[in-house]
Amino acid sequence: MHTNELREKYLSFFQSKGCVRKPSDVLVPRWDPSVLFTPAGMNQFKDHFLGRVKLEFTRATTCQKCLRTGDIDNVGRTAYHHTFFEMLGNFSFGDYFKREAIHWAWEFLTDKKWLGIDPAKLSATVYKEDSEAAKIWLDEIKLPPNRLQYLDEDENFWPASAPSQGPDGVCGPCSEIYHETPVGPVEIWNLVFTQFNRVGEPPNNLRPLPSKNIDTGMGLERCAAVLQGVDTNYHIDILRPLVETAGDVLGVSYLPKDDDPKNADNARRLRRIADHIRACAFAVHENVYPGNKEEKYVIRRLLRRAVLDGRQIRDGRQQTADGSTPFLHLLVPKVAELMRVPYPELSETVERVQKVIQTEEEHFLSTLDSGIERIEKIFEAAGSRLPTAEDADLSAGQTAVRRPPSAVCISGADIFDMYQTFGFPPELFETLAAERGYRFDWAGFKREMEHHGEVSGSAEKNLLFKNDPLESVKKQYKRTEFCGYNNDVVAIDEAEVLAIVVDGKLVDSVSEGQTAQLIINETVFYGEKGGQVGDIGVFISEEYDYDEDDECIGEHETQKFVVEKTQIDGDLIVHIGHIELGTISVGDVVEARRDCPHHQAVSRAHTATHLLHYVLRNELGGHAEQQGSKVDADVLRFDFTHHQAIDKDTLRKIENDVNKLVLQYIPGDVQEMPIEEARKTGAMMLFGEKYPETVRVVRFGDSVELCGGTHLHNTCEIGFFKIISEESVSAGTRRITAYTGRKAAEYAIDNAYILAACAQTLKVSPEHIVTKIEDLQAQVKKLQKELKTADGRRQSAVHPDELIKSAQQINGIQFIAAELKDIDVTAARELLDHIRSKEAGVAVLLALAADGKVTLLGGLSKDLVGRYSAVDLIRRVTPVIGGKGGGGRPDFAQSGGTDASKIAEALNEAKGYF
Repeated sequence: MHTNELREKYLSFFQSKGCVRKPSDVLVPRWDPSVLFTPAGMNQFKDHFLGRVKLEFTRATTCQKCLRTGDIDNVGRTAYHHTFFEMLGNFSFGDYFKREAIHWAWEFLTDKKWLGIDPAKLSATVYKEDSEAAKIWLDEIKLPPNRLQYLDEDENFWPASAPSQGPDGVCGPCSEIYHETPVGPVEIWNLVFTQFNRVGEPPNNLRPLPSKNIDTGMGLERCAAVLQGVDTNYHIDILRPLVETAGDVLGVSYLPKDDDPKNADNARRLRRIADHIRACAFAVHENVYPGNKEEKYVIRRLLRRAVLDGRQIRDGRQQTADGSTPFLHLLVPKVAELMRVPYPELSETVERVQKVIQTEEEHFLSTLDSGIERIEKIFEAAGSRLPTAEDADLSAGQTAVRRPPSAVCISGADIFDMYQTFGFPPELFETLAAERGYRFDWAGFKREMEHHGEVSGSAEKNLLFKNDPLESVKKQYKRTEFCGYNNDVVAIDEAEVLAIVVDGKLVDSVSEGQTAQLIINETVFYGEKGGQVGDIGVFISEEYDYDEDDECIGEHETQKFVVEKTQIDGDLIVHIGHIELGTISVGDVVEARRDCPHHQAVSRAHTATHLLHYVLRNELGGHAEQQGSKVDADVLRFDFTHHQAIDKDTLRKIENDVNKLVLQYIPGDVQEMPIEEARKTGAMMLFGEKYPETVRVVRFGDSVELCGGTHLHNTCEIGFFKIISEESVSAGTRRITAYTGRKAAEYAIDNAYILAACAQTLKVSPEHIVTKIEDLQAQVKKLQKELKTADGRRQSAVHPDELIKSAQQINGIQFIAAELKDIDVTAARELLDHIRSKEAGVAVLLALAADGKVTLLGGLSKDLVGRYSAVDLIRRVTPVIGGKGGGGRPDFAQSGGTDASKIAEALNEAKGYF
């Protein structure tokens, strides 16, 4: 059965059981700070499992793209380990439970309509205390008792060993299904029954959940390997062609069964290359580029591991001419081809993904030779530290025992130097060290990183479920209603305080002077997300003032909470600030007013960001995709894909084109629609972003994007757009910073005044300022050169004519030898050249001493060149002053030494040359 067929059959089967088919979540869930990459199919349903959101469905099925690096050292070595893989899953949120999960799994595996696996080849395991699951397997499925194993919590509980070791939180027993193969049983499916909440230490610490859930996971590649009758995941139909293509690119054959150790090593490296390029191609497709922090660091590490594998394969062929040629990017089209059925969007970004990967390859390859040479020196030094029998301090009768290489540890300083200077990920360095048997000083490396202010983020996060004071609020109220797209105020009779958090704890009230987080039922305050900063403003309550006749004469504030920033936590909008007046309690009603000028300034920057993105793609090409943005009050920062600096003329055109759109008074059109309908509009959708079923499509003329942020009614409200800078953020990513509205106008006015002042000072019109400055710079450079020459000559206490008069006659040659005081090398050189050009038949040797160093300058007039050489003259006398060698031309040479006390001896030694 083809892998694509298996994937579709699984999803169709569970759809037939009432499960909603959901698409794979993104590989890098930026919405979830607890993980760097999506580790499992259940990750996108965490809030469903925990009751934090309103359930629109209670059954689901997915095929999820996953990436894990916990077992990275086993990738390519074992039959089943990967970094990137697909996980088939079916889920229940308080709906079906163990009986259905087990029955449906058995039906899908054994029914001829689906997979049709021989039941005799299947076995199962259960948690040793889960009699309910065991009874279903034995009494209902009729699994023979000898094919059911009862295992402890370290094997059949999720999280592993949770009852005794924690952590506290949602957990439950699991049941695993195995398929018998020629090499033994292989796990193909894990059924997790999340039915408990762990609270504290055992015993009696597993509290039944009011709503029991199902979370199952079947490794797509592993199940495909079983169905296709191959002994490793790397030989299934969507992976083996990639492994073989890697071999073709590197000029070797993939020979997994070969007894030759060299071919076995190559096969292992090719499998690892195939795995890593799949992971990196999907990640870069989602705009996660190689870098030094968190998920970007992981991608850099995978890429560089694969590059090193390719280099080692090429070195083994003893064809080093292509050893520094990038190759990994050539595999990207094959990845897109093999994965085009489930992920057709990969083909849309092949060129961009290739360029990013090639750039990273080139950067690493540029330092790889020197890096490997440095590592070999480190290993050589480590090897020299291994004790020998002669080193041992032995008592009579003792036998010397040489310690193994593992007794020697590669220092943290060496590890850090390789990382910072040569770009060697420490995990990659550790792999090479392990091959030689050396240990690794991770603690020392961490200290070096902290000392230098570096953080790699190489470790995976492991915070699948977090506990904070707002969790109970999410479970009770689910979400805060946002009504701020068309309103600036929530009236006092509509905004109720639902929760207050002070110092990380839920409280009933907060008083004047205290800082707090407030959650209300509905708000006009936009919470920071998507690069847009949150709103600021106030919550207030007021009372009316009456005169003696009960006539209203005014009003006064009784409560005031100043909102300093607004953030998002799940579906809650959290208002952070301080109490300026009175006391606010849970249940109070307030009037929520956002700061309108601030909000308008942020909206100006956000709408301008959309226009800039549109113009960049028109001017630079479709590859100029957003990589990140920050939208603040009249300030925007926009990161985008581009592999070179933008020249000033192009940048000016981009700025002008944005301002043309601003002045065209283009109305904004915002519509909510299903995601599939939005795709048909041609709206700009960013790969790697998580979009809901219903999305907001924001249109300003031909600029159409999916966006949840706040915007203007028309482009003219932006006022003015001014680019402040364009710079590199990282390889392949550029950044434009710009101002809008009042800030842009103030910047332009300030610069106009500065320009006018410069023009007045320089006594030219503004358009001639640059030319005038260039002329002045040329004059300064000329004067500095003349001054340096004059200073050098003034430093010399010896006139050229005086030196000529001091010449000695040796075999018809005028030989001038002198030690000069208070003169630099440049001035001495000019003095020597002056004498050579003025006199014929002259040879000059000058010595200068400064700061414990000696410089010798030797020169010959043109008529002596051929008979003698200034280089030979210098090399004859240099050893006298403690130097070595010397170099130059036949008519001029120079050398250095360290012994100034021997200058006179050196000058005298020179006479013997002629």
